[in-house]
Amino acid sequence: MNHDVKYPLYETTVFENFRVMVENVARKYPDRIAYSYKTDPHDTKTVDVTFKEVRDFVRNLGTELIALGCTDKKVALVGESSYNWICSYFTLIAIGAVVVPIDKDMPLDELTGILNFAECEYIVYSTIVEEKILQIGSSAPALKTYICMGEPQMGSALKLTDLAEKGRERYEKGDNSYYDYEIDPDRLASIVFTSGTTGKGKGVMLSQRNIASDMTQGMYLFAITPKTMAVLPPHHTYCSTVVFVGHFSQGCTTFINSGLKYFVNEIKEQQPSHLVLVPLFVETLYKRIWTTAEKSGKADMLKRMIKVSNFLRKIGIDLRRVFFKSILDTLGGKLEMIISGGAAINQDVIDMFEAIGITILNGYGITECAPLVSCNRNKYQKKGSVGIPIIGEQIKIKDPDENGEGEICVKGPNVMLGYYKNPEATAAAFDEEGYFMTGDYGKLDDEGWLYITGRRKNIIILSNGKNVYPEEIEQEVQRIIGVSEVVVYAGETKNQSNKEVIVAEIFPDYELLKLKGIEGMEAIQAYFNKEIKKANSRMAPHKTIRKVKIREEEFVKNTSKKILRHAIDKSIDNEVLSEN
Repeated sequence: MNHDVKYPLYETTVFENFRVMVENVARKYPDRIAYSYKTDPHDTKTVDVTFKEVRDFVRNLGTELIALGCTDKKVALVGESSYNWICSYFTLIAIGAVVVPIDKDMPLDELTGILNFAECEYIVYSTIVEEKILQIGSSAPALKTYICMGEPQMGSALKLTDLAEKGRERYEKGDNSYYDYEIDPDRLASIVFTSGTTGKGKGVMLSQRNIASDMTQGMYLFAITPKTMAVLPPHHTYCSTVVFVGHFSQGCTTFINSGLKYFVNEIKEQQPSHLVLVPLFVETLYKRIWTTAEKSGKADMLKRMIKVSNFLRKIGIDLRRVFFKSILDTLGGKLEMIISGGAAINQDVIDMFEAIGITILNGYGITECAPLVSCNRNKYQKKGSVGIPIIGEQIKIKDPDENGEGEICVKGPNVMLGYYKNPEATAAAFDEEGYFMTGDYGKLDDEGWLYITGRRKNIIILSNGKNVYPEEIEQEVQRIIGVSEVVVYAGETKNQSNKEVIVAEIFPDYELLKLKGIEGMEAIQAYFNKEIKKANSRMAPHKTIRKVKIREEEFVKNTSKKILRHAIDKSIDNEVLSEN
């Protein structure tokens, strides 16, 4: 598809490595605020740092870390999103260290497992995880240098800001090692351990070119607004690449959220004009809007206003900012866009936000692609699609079926170098034409727009050979009022004669159901049985849900807030919904 004919590309900043990125933006917007954050979440006062100040800090820290011998070494980075986390990430990559971002919530044994497997000699950590770090001791023998992003309690630990101060002195005395270091954009820069939802993760090896090209080529496609708020976990490429690298390189101001429990207050106070979120987060906001409307008895009025507003927009009158001011004000009043990725998002959710004045740009990414693969555009979207591929990237569908659906395969400068210390898995991940096989199923339309159907590993194959994608059915079930979370799978019955039972296991929104007068397990089960039968009538016969299981607690998730499907008990009794 020719992108230019329909919708011109946006300007972007091209940079081949992290040092150039930091220098570019400091030269272009020296006095603009790059990052702002709070030292005390209960206070309204923020610390504001300009792009020039970020550049100086990164250069000073880099100068000292080179003197410490970090170049070519594996350095673990553990902590919450913070100014020091971001600067450590930029600096380490710019001086040729190999960054290993680790989830701060990871249990100690898994953490030491990664430190040993990746042979980390240095660890940069935040005070939040210091207690855990203190327990590493001799269980990671290669680890020799501890650097704390805050005030260290550990006697032998170095303090990050002290290192930057020493580096400043070195630089001012003529130490030019930071600028003299010759960067090879194609060598290993980061190892990201995926938190696979089916168990063991792998170490994805990314180069500076992978990350830089992903953002320079990706940012042509959408226009970001002047201010965002970082809320995603930093060890995830969706945050480290899209939020940190993508936004910083474009000169966007980022407020670093003090933690999820402060989100509601801080979004009102900081008034970001766009956010980068995962679907679960967007769906939570969506449910909060409707639950609030139900509680105040205004849900029907809201539905009517959406209809009126949509009609007026068709004739060129846009009053969304007026009609839905009270809702928009709870989100700061300036929010106009949400970039969503990481999983499928329900079209109903996208439509509702669009109706009240917030555009949701649905995209698709995978860690192995650094991560952005495709995205919808600000004023050009297709319902149900995850957008068009970023510039310079090829997507093909492997072995498509009669509907054109097959495995999504990707080739381009953003595709990983391979899996760390795992040549077998690396070889198995690429096809004979050099395309990376994502393990996701989907299709391309005649204009090259990508649609995701589901994960290969979740597919239910019926005895008649038909494939059922649980994600597709889950999206249908999500539309039912009162569904908080749902997972669809093939149930394992005690009576083998009935083994092909498609089960929808639901964790209800008990609060919302109570507002609707539906209380007690029996009433809740009856309500969902009835609603699922309605949903069945909208789907192909082979996708019929035959069993509804109600959960009392939410599903177990990994730290990226993805449901662990392998942890679900799939056994069921023989009582199923009737076919009609």
